[in-house]
Amino acid sequence: MNRPDAPSCLRSTLLLALALGAACGGSQSSPADAGDVINCASDPRVATYAPNLSVNSASGGMKFVLVSSRPAPPGGSPDRLERRWQLHGVELVLLHARRLDDHLHQHLAERLGQVLLLRPRVGRRAMINPARLACLPLAAAVLYGCSGSSQPQPSGLTRDQLLDPQSCAGCHPEQYADWAGSMHAYASNDPVFHAMNQRGQRETQGSLGSFCVKCHAPMAVREGATTDGLNLDQVSPKLRGVTCFFCHSTQSVEGVHDNPLKLADDGVMYASISDPAASGRVHGAAYSPLLDRNRAESAAACGSCHDIVSPHGGAIERTFTEWQSSAFSTTTGTTCGQCHMPQSTFDKPAAAVPGAPLRRTHSHTFPAVDLAITPFPDLQRQRDQAQSLLDTTLQTAVCAESFGGGSQVSIIIDNAAAGHSFPSGAAQDRRVWIELIAYSGANVVYQSGIVADDQAVTSSTDPDLWLLRDCMFDQSGAQVHMFWEAASYETNALPALATFTPSDPTFYRGHKIRFFPTTGTAILPAPDRITLRVRLRAVGLDVLDDLIASSDLDPQFRTAIPTFTVGGTLEWTPAAATSTYVDRNTNRLVSCVTHGNLNVQADKFAATVRTRCAP
Repeated sequence: MNRPDAPSCLRSTLLLALALGAACGGSQSSPADAGDVINCASDPRVATYAPNLSVNSASGGMKFVLVSSRPAPPGGSPDRLERRWQLHGVELVLLHARRLDDHLHQHLAERLGQVLLLRPRVGRRAMINPARLACLPLAAAVLYGCSGSSQPQPSGLTRDQLLDPQSCAGCHPEQYADWAGSMHAYASNDPVFHAMNQRGQRETQGSLGSFCVKCHAPMAVREGATTDGLNLDQVSPKLRGVTCFFCHSTQSVEGVHDNPLKLADDGVMYASISDPAASGRVHGAAYSPLLDRNRAESAAACGSCHDIVSPHGGAIERTFTEWQSSAFSTTTGTTCGQCHMPQSTFDKPAAAVPGAPLRRTHSHTFPAVDLAITPFPDLQRQRDQAQSLLDTTLQTAVCAESFGGGSQVSIIIDNAAAGHSFPSGAAQDRRVWIELIAYSGANVVYQSGIVADDQAVTSSTDPDLWLLRDCMFDQSGAQVHMFWEAASYETNALPALATFTPSDPTFYRGHKIRFFPTTGTAILPAPDRITLRVRLRAVGLDVLDDLIASSDLDPQFRTAIPTFTVGGTLEWTPAAATSTYVDRNTNRLVSCVTHGNLNVQADKFAATVRTRCAP
């Protein structure tokens, strides 16, 4: 088709479009109203009425954008479009002129009570008037002819291109940037993963096989690029880590642990978007509850790699199972994605393509407690987001009561917000401990959990050490330290909240209390200041030392694992201890200082003590 030059076409199109608008039902709209066809390159109304509008051009021709809007649909339950109206009062839809006909085809015949298009108020009555309805595709055809480009619509990406996260970056730059600095992208780069897999393959004479790599580089396994992960350095980067294709081609979950996902292979990328844009795509798109952070089914997709059972049957990672038994798995709870994939606070395009509708998107950074320990994008962001999550996870209290001429100190900890146990994941490698220091004036009169930055907490000889972790045991019941040997486990992790109902007897089961000293003696003299820190290492130094000793891990990485302080430092003083309760056993007043508004008067339960392993 021969097309006129853009400037003359623009003038003709403006006149014809407005004329068509008048012919289809009334007077012309004012410049401030939706419905004008705008020269995005020069019309001053763009800056005034559509300041966020981007201008696109190709092959020397203008791309015209139609701005339309609609009021809220009457009645019915709120859907994504209606929620946008509730937030903004009117929904702006930026329509690429070449794709106008697709939009009309998709939306005008559906449930919308009113759409402002070229002219305001083309509603259902207009749609049943053939003369009026005929004007709409005619206007769309005029706009299409004036695009000034003979370029065809982009052809679809091949499967090989879809496998490569770099292919996603062009249309989804924000999501790609998030992912590229995430632990999902780092999953098969991590030196600790490489060291454990290498040692596991050696000690099992290769029978470990794809056990590790099917979650750490699932597409490399599925594409036949590796069978055991020992050659990942030679595998194409597009197949390393947990990739875009792996998650977004998930079709079904066919098990409960060790990556039982079934993937589609038809070029369709699944997501949480129930109304994917009809045009501008380079791949198929469809909605799936498995990718919708607002649906409980999505937790099963995450849980497929976050519940791990060892070759000997040991449930060595139980994050999904822990969530399932918590209050967070109920209808009023929170899914994995709602914590680890935060939603945007404003509407924006999910794809950087012309005409992409505005939506609430969500982050792809997946923050947790593990961090990259080699040069990698966004290292500081990784750490900041991990710290932010940790700081809102626990409620703590430091309490003191007069006892034996001095004081007895107690610590209460409640896992209020994790949605799973704390610690979780590879809890056999995690190390969480309580640091408690009591002062009388400038003198330390009691301390527990004092661990130097270069010291393995498991090497501590502190008899009162409160250390949270899993222990693993082989089939004979002997304690083991590597997951491929595990047949069972024991844990003293803090359980997740069981219910959101305070009147339910199980509501306070997570309030774990421990007294110091554990011998039941008094701290003398009575302290006038007590500090508490909850400390966390995602991988214990004893685990790293074991891998270094077997020559599977470079010693340089021993100092790369940070030690987090969860929730900052809580300090008790007589003046600050404004929360009180009466001890039922001693009938004495206990004074407490809290972090997170923990209810110290509520029921408290003795902290779980591991009996089969130490420390």
